[in-house]
Amino acid sequence: MDMKSLVQGTDYPRTKESLIKDMQSLGVRKGMVLLVHSSLKSIGWVNGGAKTVILALMETVTDEGTILFQAHSADLSDPSEWGNPAIPESWWETVRQTMPPFDPKTTSTYNLGKIPEQFRTFPGVLRSCHPSVSVSAWGKDAEYITSNHSLDYGFGQQSPLAKACKLNASVLFIGTGFDSHTSFHLAETLSGVRKHITKGAPVAVNGEQMWKTYSEIDYDDEDFERIGNDFKKETEILEGKIGSAPSLLFNQKDSVDFAVDWLKRYKSN
Repeated sequence: MDMKSLVQGTDYPRTKESLIKDMQSLGVRKGMVLLVHSSLKSIGWVNGGAKTVILALMETVTDEGTILFQAHSADLSDPSEWGNPAIPESWWETVRQTMPPFDPKTTSTYNLGKIPEQFRTFPGVLRSCHPSVSVSAWGKDAEYITSNHSLDYGFGQQSPLAKACKLNASVLFIGTGFDSHTSFHLAETLSGVRKHITKGAPVAVNGEQMWKTYSEIDYDDEDFERIGNDFKKETEILEGKIGSAPSLLFNQKDSVDFAVDWLKRYKSN
């Protein structure tokens, strides 16, 4: 959506104050551990853009709580897996050997939108050290959540998502849906229904760049929207709008537990 269309489709300018009011009306509270999935354009025209949304979240949750965003860098991956676009096989080894290693301070997020990308650069925001599926966090529990992120099984029991579950985190969708609900990947890991695979990424070890392989499961988000729709039928979910964005607020662990049971019921071999 271009800027002209965005302005024309917005009934009043979104400001930090209006967004705080919307967040509070939905149920976002001071002291929450809040995992956010967001679409900036869905909110309408925001005075200050992504920065304003982040400031509104921080002032609503405060530093007595914790805010998390995905900070994935899926482009730091084995070129043999790339399909959009694919590159010639003759390039693969050169790409592996020369791809810049993951750096939590300088590696950009990939295909997540403007809000997560700007959030990771904010003062006080910490980022976990996984080359593909890192998480950025700010607030009271940011250090605990982002520390010791396991390279193997990046959405597993030694992941920021699992730690957020232990802290009774809530999930906030701002203009997004269950098709991108990353916590369902934690459910995939816990359910044991997916096959195990090996992946690779560039990392720095003692200052030296190297290509590191690690264990993962073969994640598949094809059923996420269906799982989410079934979850909504059985669980209390708060619904409202933040700006123009249809928004949902719900308990992360409830969604993970539901998805584990769903996957075991419908996807076990």
